[in-house]
Amino acid sequence: MQLSVRANLGNTELSWRVLGLLNLFRLIVPVVLLGVSSLLGQPHIDVEGHPELFRDCCFGYFLTGLVLIAVLKQRTQTSGWHIYIPVVIDIAILSLIVYASGGADSGLGILLVVPVGALSVIAGTRGSLLIATSAVLALLTQQFAAFSIDGVGALGFAQAGYYGAVLLLIAAGGAAMTRRLRETEAVIRQRDIDLANFAQLSEYIVQHLRESIVVVDSEDRVRLINESARQLLGPEARPGGLLGEISPRLLYHVESWRRRPEGNPGESASFVTADGSREIEAHFAALGRQRPASVIAFLADTSALAERVQQSKLAALGRLSASIAHEIRNPVGAMSHAAQLLAETLELGVQEKRLTEIITTNAERVSTIITNVMQLSRRETTRPERLYVGDWMKEFLTEFTDTLQLDRALVHAVLPTPDIEVRVDPTHLRQIVWNLCENAIRHSAEMPGAPPIDLLVARFHSSGRPFLEVADRGPGIPDDSAERIFEPFFSGRRGGTGLGLFIARELAQCNGALLLYEPRGGGGSIFRIVFADPSRWEGRADG
Repeated sequence: MQLSVRANLGNTELSWRVLGLLNLFRLIVPVVLLGVSSLLGQPHIDVEGHPELFRDCCFGYFLTGLVLIAVLKQRTQTSGWHIYIPVVIDIAILSLIVYASGGADSGLGILLVVPVGALSVIAGTRGSLLIATSAVLALLTQQFAAFSIDGVGALGFAQAGYYGAVLLLIAAGGAAMTRRLRETEAVIRQRDIDLANFAQLSEYIVQHLRESIVVVDSEDRVRLINESARQLLGPEARPGGLLGEISPRLLYHVESWRRRPEGNPGESASFVTADGSREIEAHFAALGRQRPASVIAFLADTSALAERVQQSKLAALGRLSASIAHEIRNPVGAMSHAAQLLAETLELGVQEKRLTEIITTNAERVSTIITNVMQLSRRETTRPERLYVGDWMKEFLTEFTDTLQLDRALVHAVLPTPDIEVRVDPTHLRQIVWNLCENAIRHSAEMPGAPPIDLLVARFHSSGRPFLEVADRGPGIPDDSAERIFEPFFSGRRGGTGLGLFIARELAQCNGALLLYEPRGGGGSIFRIVFADPSRWEGRADG
């Protein structure tokens, strides 16, 4: 029996609440009974034969309530005997109060309903029926004592039997109802656990997705963001933050997507992060039908995607270069040599010499393409060094202007104070910057007055990553070509090989840097080299 009670009772909040209410009952009942007997002149309670017993039982019941309250405050594990003993005391004291009041005819037998009903909620069917039977026997016993000692009429036995039947019905019905409630509570608790597990599983899946996800509500506040998206948007990107404060450019694209015509899914949007270190492509989907709608944004780091694509292209070019070396280089060299010999013939006319120049020029162009491709396939291992960009830039500008015989006024450089240290292969950095500056000079020359190119070395305020910019005032790059300028063999001008920017970006990625393009306000182009995060130098392997 004790084990059964423990199983039903446990240590649940419902059981503790029932015990607390039962203690409150123990304090209120004696106060009310004493007040009625003294203030109302005893119209309903006959205590003329046993007034002292009535008073002592009321005081004893009140003190019992105080003691049990002190026990309840300890909140220890409660056994079955800790429940039965207080209820047995309730039955004994209340039965004595009924006896002192003149037997069952006093109507006070109804007070036994409360402890019996409370135990039916706590102890289950067997325990509650046992206590109800004990209460019935106690009522009959006090009624027999009142009949034999005090001469109370025999009609009190019928009243006691009526109370006994009520107590048994309450015990049985209360236990059945409690059992049903406990089963329902168990089902609800299990569903709560399942929902909690499902929520945790969903949160785990969202947080560990490789795809970056941001959920924005109708008030442009971030409601959900996973770790991958936080790495793209910055550490300040947290649930509850305003999207405009986290990424104004992403907010602009979200608002543009919301204003699209109904039924038009819209196109993906590309933007550069606030620190300029990454290119992000965003796709949007609506959550719900309200307007403005909550939006889920899927973000992709196009820099990482482009790196994987370029690695695949590089591998293909590497396999192709071996064939090019054997199958094309030798015939091209033979044609070029034959054209040179033919040009030395004295009998050639003007038209023939022009044709030999065309052969020689195009042979050299093909040879340059072959050399660039071979450079990609046979590139040596990266040898990064720590160098100060400002000092390196001064030496580079001197070499660049002297080699191309340029006026130094055509190159305007803004160098940092104090100097910024980066970790990069100097030969690779020279090739990248040389290519960018040469392109900038060439395109700036197409504009009236040949405006100078601008070089800037600085750090991003948000991430602290150093960068180097090469900006020109040339005609710029058309929007439809901006996404393709880093592809191999894509050239926006005649005579170009289409490999310069491709090789420059490859060299940058080999050094843990990024080469990005963006149009320049007022016309022209900006090419930005974002170097590796200095805080991660020690974690990167050389080469």
